[in-house]
Amino acid sequence: MSDQLIPLNIVIGDRTYRIKIRAQDEEAVRNTIKIINDKVIEFKTQFSAKDMQDYIAMVLVWYATEQSQLTKSTLEKQSIIDKLTHLEGMIDRTGT
Repeated sequence: MSDQLIPLNIVIGDRTYRIKIRAQDEEAVRNTIKIINDKVIEFKTQFSAKDMQDYIAMVLVWYATEQSQLTKSTLEKQSIIDKLTHLEGMIDRTGT
């Protein structure tokens, strides 16, 4: 796959941004932007804020927290897998 960058116009809140991304990342970027904009709409219906920047800040905190929790969960799962693999190795050595 090529690392050539392609231009993409994205809209976050009420602003348009022109970014450059790898072609293979386009779907993931579009999905992320959809999640962000859906969350902005959700927060606008739930909370009163001064302007769009406030909603985007709320979404940023929510999104970063979600990613942090996913990373923590992944690390915990890997730790469990490592421990089980170690135990399996101990059992295999004592069983022969």
